[in-house]
Amino acid sequence: MSVERLIKAPAEAIFDLLADPARHAEIDGSGAVRDATTGSERLHLNSVFGMNMKAGVKYAMENTVVEFVENERIAWQPRARNKIIAIFGGGRIWRYELEPVDGGTLVRETWDIREEQIKLLIRPMRGKTVQAMTKTLERIDAIVTAS
Repeated sequence: MSVERLIKAPAEAIFDLLADPARHAEIDGSGAVRDATTGSERLHLNSVFGMNMKAGVKYAMENTVVEFVENERIAWQPRARNKIIAIFGGGRIWRYELEPVDGGTLVRETWDIREEQIKLLIRPMRGKTVQAMTKTLERIDAIVTAS
């Protein structure tokens, strides 16, 4: 699933925000991301960073940056730190693609579940996930265009 938004800002400003895990709670449209725990320096390919999360219950995720093209594309793959929780989920990829266009940058966020461990558990979350991604792009827009 993907959502797109034209943001009237340069790709560099948007990418800098995405590459800073300490700011992910600010942009998260789902309300689940709490704060970065480890690896909160600027991301690069193969960076590993931790996130405290809460979706009903508190849990922690460890994310690995699996795609990275400066100012164009960044993606990370979360895995639960708790081995029991990890059995039931993990492997999805959150991807952001930035394309400079007239008037700003077209930002595409993708929820890629092709590597998810148990897709049947995750697929029912599509509707809520699309809503959350739409809110995430709205938040990114508000942050990078604030004067």
